[in-house]
Amino acid sequence: MPDFPPLGHVAVTVNDLKVSRPWYQKLFGSDPVVDEDTGTFHHVVWMIGNSTIVGIHQFPKLESTDAFEEHRPGLDHISFHCTNRSELEEWEKRLDELGIKHGGIVDAPYGSGLSFRDPDNIALEFFAPPG
Repeated sequence: MPDFPPLGHVAVTVNDLKVSRPWYQKLFGSDPVVDEDTGTFHHVVWMIGNSTIVGIHQFPKLESTDAFEEHRPGLDHISFHCTNRSELEEWEKRLDELGIKHGGIVDAPYGSGLSFRDPDNIALEFFAPPG
């Protein structure tokens, strides 16, 4: 059996691309590589680094427009890997510069995290391993 492959991409559903697209573009600091309305859904996609792909999708008709809630089955959060706590501290400063609310760096035996949310309340995090 081959080795299990790495994660290919993450795509989340948003309520309004007019709100979420500029928010994510500001967070990632780059233009998307794809912005396409397929008819079935409209998606905007960013390539982050050499191997991470993050997309946001908007569907013409949503089953619910309720804000994201990680206490329901499905996604809990998306985490972006930081090499160390120093890099995490840089991201904390960057979120402050961007005016993005966050919970501050929280240290635990398994690493340190910096949690924040997108316009649809989707939980995001920067995470650094211990050490």
